[in-house]
Amino acid sequence: MRHSAGQQKPENLVNPTTPSTGGLDASPHLAGAMSGKVLFTVGVSDMKISNDPTSALITYALGSCIAVVAHDPAVRLGGLLHFQLPESAGYETQAQDNPHKFGDTGIAALFDALYRAGANKNRLVIGIFGGANMMQDERIFQIGLRNARSAKKVLWQSSLFIKHEDVGGNLNRTITLDVESGLIKMKKDGEIYEF
Repeated sequence: MRHSAGQQKPENLVNPTTPSTGGLDASPHLAGAMSGKVLFTVGVSDMKISNDPTSALITYALGSCIAVVAHDPAVRLGGLLHFQLPESAGYETQAQDNPHKFGDTGIAALFDALYRAGANKNRLVIGIFGGANMMQDERIFQIGLRNARSAKKVLWQSSLFIKHEDVGGNLNRTITLDVESGLIKMKKDGEIYEF
């Protein structure tokens, strides 16, 4: 991993010596699209950032959850957050234990980590994905819709603008970010889309 002398290394900056298990086997189509990259899995209620040009960040089976992807092309630094619920209000203890579970606290944690690692707010390319209506009772709870709205609201309030977006519908998505190039690949309904 490359860091400038004065840069602080965030605790969750992925380590290329500990790649995720199953990345290539679990998604061979996306693995082929990111050939030569070491895949690091971002689980549900999880977040990772990396500046390792040989790595890619991947999150699987986004249903009603949202993936927020950010990349600074000048310093080749990328991050991926997979949050589960829109807001931490009423769940402060859970948010303190794991801020990545909620849109409001998770997005703040993602961008705080990126800025500490050297990202510049004005250069960030941001995408949001997921927010599908996956359950029969979605008309009552509307978790996917609420998650997408939460992400847009938090980003807007932080003056961060979304360049790439694929939210809603009723299909799950797998998202991969190539840390070196910033290329985002999305697998949805058997097809791969590039952003």
